[in-house]
Amino acid sequence: MSTQATPSNTEARRAFYERIDRHHLTPLWESLHALVPLHPQSRALPALWRYADVRPFVLESAGLITAQEAERRVLVLENPGLRGQSSITQTLYAGIQLVMPGETAPSHRHTQSALRFVLEGNGAYTTVDGERTLMQPGDFVITPSWTPHDHGNASDAPMIWLDGLDIPLLRFLDAGFAEGFGGRIQQPERPVGDALARYGSGLLPVDYDGRHGVTSPVFNYPYARTREVLEQLRRAEQWDACHGLKLRYTNPVTGGFAMPTIGAFVQLLPQGFETAPYRSSDGTVYVCVEGSGESVVGGERYRWGPRDVFVVPSWTTHHHRPAADAVLFSFSDRPVQAAFGLWREERFDQEGA
Repeated sequence: MSTQATPSNTEARRAFYERIDRHHLTPLWESLHALVPLHPQSRALPALWRYADVRPFVLESAGLITAQEAERRVLVLENPGLRGQSSITQTLYAGIQLVMPGETAPSHRHTQSALRFVLEGNGAYTTVDGERTLMQPGDFVITPSWTPHDHGNASDAPMIWLDGLDIPLLRFLDAGFAEGFGGRIQQPERPVGDALARYGSGLLPVDYDGRHGVTSPVFNYPYARTREVLEQLRRAEQWDACHGLKLRYTNPVTGGFAMPTIGAFVQLLPQGFETAPYRSSDGTVYVCVEGSGESVVGGERYRWGPRDVFVVPSWTTHHHRPAADAVLFSFSDRPVQAAFGLWREERFDQEGA
């Protein structure tokens, strides 16, 4: 039915529409083609944020507002097609957060789930629900919904990371709640590395109670481990035509996605490997971890290097071409779409076409 053209707007119909408008009614047939499209028609646009361009502004913000005053000193990456909405895709938020040496960002909690992907700095920390973890470049850190969390930097250099949250999704659902703790910082209740040791080795405590729900109980996935796994799997030479070698971060308890609303992924693209064109219904945010290359997204060419961020909107054809061995981290709303049976992909490689 969505293939039908919009009916002509006659004078009699316009008069009818004006009368029913006073009763808060509107004709479906005037907007059916937009409400039930043949394929996703996202307002989000492809875009790239070069770290070299963004970093000076991030550091400049430290002279304008303290971490305590701001609560979270972040510059939001706004999609050019969604300006004013603090969104990088229709369902996801992204921002660059800065904690300067000696600073702390006070403890709070909210129903929005969050991830941190560390871009720069060593030795700063985040404390999540009573456990502190040190943050290193390339680490993927989770803050589950409604868990207290704070950040601090005891090092002598700025700490900068990419935030990814499901803020637009929860805003749409009217399900946002938040609570502060009077500027306090949590006192760790468990030693550094406890969650990874307890849950990340293929073993679980015999009385595991699932207190984190559907979110992974491992909240820091160190990049050193991730990189080692990529190198081990590289030896198998089982490259996917559309993804190279792509893995998803998982919840060790369920085997599913590490977060219920945000899927996180990492992929290795070897030098000389160009991926086949591909598209999927989940809008995806990419970060270059290592190497350099370019991606063609919706016909536009974007060249990227370490710490650069770019976004591929829903159902937008794209492919990657690394200039040297490259590692990309990415996140999307795929878990939500998959849970409702909505996620789709289209491959243009010979095998999947």
